Amino acid sequence: MTEAPLTVDDVRGIWPILSTNERVEAFQQVERAESGTFFLGLSAHEQVEILLSLPRGERRLWFRLLPPDDTADVVQHAPDDEREGLLELLDPPTRREVTALLAYAEDAAGGLMSPRFARLRPEMSVGEAIRYLQRQAQEKLETIYYAYVLDREQRLCGVVSFRDLFSAQPGKSIAEVMRTEVVSVPDTMEDEEVARVIARHNLDALPVVDEDGRMKGIVTIDDIVHVVQEAATEDIQKLGGMEALETPYMQTRLVDMIKKRAGWLSALFLGELLTASAMAHYEDRIARAVVLALFLPLIMSSGGNSGGQATTLIIRAMALGEITMGDWWRIVRRELTAGLALGIILATIGAVRVVAWQGLFHSYGEHYLLVAATVATSLVGVVTWGTLAGSMLPFVIRRFGFDPASASAPFVATLVDVTGLIIYFNAAELVLGGSLL
Repeated sequence: MTEAPLTVDDVRGIWPILSTNERVEAFQQVERAESGTFFLGLSAHEQVEILLSLPRGERRLWFRLLPPDDTADVVQHAPDDEREGLLELLDPPTRREVTALLAYAEDAAGGLMSPRFARLRPEMSVGEAIRYLQRQAQEKLETIYYAYVLDREQRLCGVVSFRDLFSAQPGKSIAEVMRTEVVSVPDTMEDEEVARVIARHNLDALPVVDEDGRMKGIVTIDDIVHVVQEAATEDIQKLGGMEALETPYMQTRLVDMIKKRAGWLSALFLGELLTASAMAHYEDRIARAVVLALFLPLIMSSGGNSGGQATTLIIRAMALGEITMGDWWRIVRRELTAGLALGIILATIGAVRVVAWQGLFHSYGEHYLLVAATVATSLVGVVTWGTLAGSMLPFVIRRFGFDPASASAPFVATLVDVTGLIIYFNAAELVLGGSLL
């Protein structure tokens, strides 16, 4: 009695927890009618895992199922000593296409694009164009969103939608029905900028051209989904205070994960040592007014939290193209107002808490109103400073050519902790001088 084949839903449910060998075994048990769709839906890293574990004959079959741009992604994710062997599995025309794609950077438009797109000549009649597109569709077109009109030098002249094509009179030329105002991107443009162009113009596919205007391929909406997902994952991991993982969490070796996290964690720890040094500097004041120590966590966490909020908002706005480097002064004014408002809100809550606890438990002595004023003043200063520092740090980091996502919330919190202590104890000196201090 043979085992029933697994369904795609069965495999998807357990896929994240399976080892490589278990994944191969599960994949081979998937129903044949569904296995192709399942394979095409895997990430490039997962496709490499499957391919390199299959016998050569099966490997060729599955590898040739991929379109050229996905094939190039798989080759880029494969170990260096396996890449040439994978390329040899392809037929010569596809191998030339993939090799051309591999010449581009992985995060450039040229590395994302598919070289298989519907193309027409401007002198064709509509009737000829429809018949020609039917022949192209029977070949290896990855997808058909639009037909692109190219001259004899392969320069992009225009684009025609299938709706316009089929509604036009058969005798008209393509030059008469095409649109000449075409949104395109250079083959060297970064993938995240390509994603913004597609989102801005609400396109399903975007033509990619070289520096001479010759069309090289198209980037489709499904390619961009992966780009956006990867970019968001990388930014979120960096915002958490670590290096971005290069592979999915469950496929990342424990040693590699520790390396990715230890560096930033050590740097943050060394930064927090400055907090200990600052505390030592104000040790005598704490000894004279022990009540000040009670509010240290409150003050420090408020500054770090406000800075983390501002950093997250600015980094995301940068990633979406909502703000540019030239907007820094507008951001300063905006965040200064926001920081003051937020500081006043927290200061009010903090002062009410001190007065309430004094009334209920007599916790802060006869100078409780001065303590409340110290806490309130400090919160306004620390929250305002944290908000400004958090909003400006991504601009500083980008100015030096680094990824603004490196301005993680823990990093901002560490930076604000030290300055928060200074603000707090100076406010205490100002308000409590002559009484508790």
